[in-house]
Amino acid sequence: MRKLLKRQGFAPNVVVTDKLLSYGAAKRELGLSAHHEQGLRRNNRAENSHQVVRRRERKMQGLKSPGSAQRFLSLHFAVYNTFNLQRHLVSRRPLRLFRAEAAEQWQAATVAA
Repeated sequence: MRKLLKRQGFAPNVVVTDKLLSYGAAKRELGLSAHHEQGLRRNNRAENSHQVVRRRERKMQGLKSPGSAQRFLSLHFAVYNTFNLQRHLVSRRPLRLFRAEAAEQWQAATVAA
């Protein structure tokens, strides 16, 4: 939590977590005055952001070591972010151009490797 706050550069008004007690202790230790919302499914936005990784990990039957997890995640997110564009933020024509460019880059990267 300390690293997250340092990276953001400001303290939040509201902290949303599950009911893990260590979050409250960390909040007190850091001296945050933000309102702390806890509850079942309160942090679904954060949990859903890495749902794709969890699904892929299940298909691979788990990651065998921290090193293999790091290699998988670094490559997975580079590829995933290249092809997964926020469809609701882009109209159809630019989306098609972005996807075509991503496919060309992917083709060039896989041929070179």
